[in-house]
Amino acid sequence: MSICILLLSVAANAQCAMCRAALESSGNAVKAEAVNDGIVFLMAIPYIIVAGIGFVVYKMYYKKK
Repeated sequence: MSICILLLSVAANAQCAMCRAALESSGNAVKAEAVNDGIVFLMAIPYIIVAGIGFVVYKMYYKKK
């Protein structure tokens, strides 16, 4: 199982380097801003999901009392 996680981690790092190289070579500021916005969007979604689950658990816990 840990080998799979290790392999997925390497693939993710390789993709990040590829995106960075593509953006640096193109010189297109609009494209770079769009990629940065996409990264922020993808980063925010897991936090929103965890916060939603935490809120539901909180409500369920205090509803029992």
